[in-house]
Amino acid sequence: MKIVLIAHDAKKKLMQNFCIAYRGILNKHDIYATGTTGRLVEEAANLLVHKYLAGHLGGVQQVGAGIEANEIDLVIFLRDPLTQKQNDPNPDNIMHLCDMHNIPIATNLATAELLVKSLDRGDLEWREMYK
Repeated sequence: MKIVLIAHDAKKKLMQNFCIAYRGILNKHDIYATGTTGRLVEEAANLLVHKYLAGHLGGVQQVGAGIEANEIDLVIFLRDPLTQKQNDPNPDNIMHLCDMHNIPIATNLATAELLVKSLDRGDLEWREMYK
């Protein structure tokens, strides 16, 4: 499955720790991420990450195009609703596209853990029929 990782600046360390904790599950799948998040995850968790552009330089639009083309199976977008910076990617468009195309999305650590554990159990295999 193709998993996309995006994290606002204030959540990048949390994303790194999440990927370290669930490396055993994540390394069985294709991991994609916006530029900076991808580099940080790759370094911290020793995962192979296919990197898009940085979020504010077009990476979020690349993710959106992948969702519209049904190339993405799961999105983990750790967002910071309190201190979002001007150059942080806006989650609204990604969430809208995920809703339109039935792509599971997590926007906080609790739902990210649920989705990754479900992925490991095989609960998301229904995504294969969409392809």
